[in-house]
Amino acid sequence: MIELALERIAGLAGGEAHGAATVTGPVVIDSRQAGPGSLFVALPGENADGHDYAPGAVERGAVAVLGARPVRGVPTVVVPDVVTALGRLAHGVLGLLPDLTVVGVTGSSGKTSTKDLMAQVFAVAGPTVAPAGSFNNEIGHPLTVLQAGPATRYLVLEKSARGIGHIRYLTDIARPRVGVVLNVGTAHLGEFGSREAVAQAKGELVEALDVGGVAVLNADDPLVAAMASRTEAPVVFYGRDAAAEVRAADEVYDDEGRASFTLVTPEGTAAVGLRLHGAHAVANALAAAAAARAVGLPLDAVATALSAAVPVSRWRMEVTRRADGLTVINDAYNANPESVRAALDALARMAGGRRTFAVLGPMAELGAAAVAEHEKIGQHAARSGVTGLIAVGPDAAPVLEGAKRAGTWNGECVQVDDVGTAVAVLGERLGPQDVVLVKGSRVAGLERVAQALLAAAPPEASA
Repeated sequence: MIELALERIAGLAGGEAHGAATVTGPVVIDSRQAGPGSLFVALPGENADGHDYAPGAVERGAVAVLGARPVRGVPTVVVPDVVTALGRLAHGVLGLLPDLTVVGVTGSSGKTSTKDLMAQVFAVAGPTVAPAGSFNNEIGHPLTVLQAGPATRYLVLEKSARGIGHIRYLTDIARPRVGVVLNVGTAHLGEFGSREAVAQAKGELVEALDVGGVAVLNADDPLVAAMASRTEAPVVFYGRDAAAEVRAADEVYDDEGRASFTLVTPEGTAAVGLRLHGAHAVANALAAAAAARAVGLPLDAVATALSAAVPVSRWRMEVTRRADGLTVINDAYNANPESVRAALDALARMAGGRRTFAVLGPMAELGAAAVAEHEKIGQHAARSGVTGLIAVGPDAAPVLEGAKRAGTWNGECVQVDDVGTAVAVLGERLGPQDVVLVKGSRVAGLERVAQALLAAAPPEASA
């Protein structure tokens, strides 16, 4: 965070300063991450009270605390609600950085991967701040904003929603100049009830734009394209649709499922060769290119940055080849119907005549649609031609039922209860040169399957 006296922090956060200090370091919520000059935010919790960890933060160099009550012996900004105050502080600090351009991205799937791409593209034009992983809610969002400083030129923010009004709250903290909406899918149907309700929530991002901003919308998703009517800002469409202003032409894929294509824009064309895996990476790259174009980055620089971009956030299409030739695709960070289908399509592209296995866990937060959506994934897996399908956990069982009803498919279906059994089942079936996809919602912890497979033999190369 920029250097601020405690009194100024109190004014921005809507609190009262108890004591005096000058914050010169980062704002942290984990006492173990505190360092010299930092501000420790004492968040409330179900099982722990952040105030109890303030002394540990001070031992590591924190000079002040933002909390709901004074902390003995430590300068403290006392506020009625810590989370709200954190957001107010971020909003206030952002107002002190007039040379910074805020870019926001949302969507049912692909937010984090696209955010990572955009951060790498914008970085070629100036110092860029973006969240680590999926730091995209009412806590992670302001913490990311507070990483910006006077030298920062671009702030790329990922925005999630668990209900109507959530994205509006985040945009009130950091109003974007560019708003990117990727897609409207079935993730969180259990909370929203319908894709139309999801679209209503995601569209809050473009509603936050003023006439000087730019809305970047996916032309291939009708619910996203319709958001053009919800903003006063100019609209740029991207996608594979021929009418999109920023689109891909001449797509080809290598044997690792990495795309090369011609990036087409009103200003001209440029060649892009992605180091990311899967056809969905092309859509993410187009979104990043359209956002970069919206702030005036030159086409050649954008294409070069996209071609050089690498995976940043863990467990998202991490492709590793063992010394014996076995390829493991660890895409286990999270899962929804759209992202699982995209991962299965990537697996099929990478097969190249090799046997393929899909280890799939449950997709959470689908509500009443859960059984039907899992069955559809099973049908998609079967149509993709997987050799073996392993469903982990009882909630993933409908995947196998869907696969069995897929007609001519004759692959193997296996139901297991836990990660350890999944690893054992794979150990009995896998051979050199096979390809394994591991995919499931965060609660399933399926990254442990990928980690166990990779630990079984030393990796030769990571793609």
